[in-house]
Amino acid sequence: MILEGFPVGPIQANCYIVGDEETRKGVVIDPGDEVPRILDKLRKHKLEVVYILNTHGHFDHVGGNKKLKEVTGAQIAIHPDDAPHLNRLAESAAVWGMRAENSPPPDLFFEDGQILTVGNLKFEVLHTPGHTPGSVSLVIEDAQIVFTGDLIFAGSIGRTDFPGGDYATLVQSVRQKIFPLGDEFKILSGHGPVTTVGYERAHNPFF
Repeated sequence: MILEGFPVGPIQANCYIVGDEETRKGVVIDPGDEVPRILDKLRKHKLEVVYILNTHGHFDHVGGNKKLKEVTGAQIAIHPDDAPHLNRLAESAAVWGMRAENSPPPDLFFEDGQILTVGNLKFEVLHTPGHTPGSVSLVIEDAQIVFTGDLIFAGSIGRTDFPGGDYATLVQSVRQKIFPLGDEFKILSGHGPVTTVGYERAHNPFF
């Protein structure tokens, strides 16, 4: 499996490139900004992008949707509860003194328990609301990794004071969907370093 994560944009949201070494098909998770840089990495790995996977609809995670889709033709996927964010990214970014382009509409809506197959890779979709109503986490069971967006970070959790956020819902999502994956699972979150389920279960002050 090809896996490369790197922060993009002024808010340093983590973008991930995941690909199948055999078929050279892959996905980009949360292309928030710096699309030329993302494209350079895709060329380096010789990957054909099948899906642009949005863990949630905040502009720092999806601001590159438009440019990336224009170049790659990949399908944009997001949970229906967060899809309304996509056509107001410019407005949301402006509130923070930043710029973002509105995203094209999604080609695919995530459903809880859905399996997306990309080459030999399988991504299981977990609906994990709390940071936003339509936040999802993406599990690659064989690799024991989960991409959590802004649900949980190393030592912290996502903000719940934005519209649609809810603290109790977020904590429930982590307890019911992320912790049962097992202590060995690596958490690749929307900001900050990689951690593990076991470490966060034992040390995250919010749990």
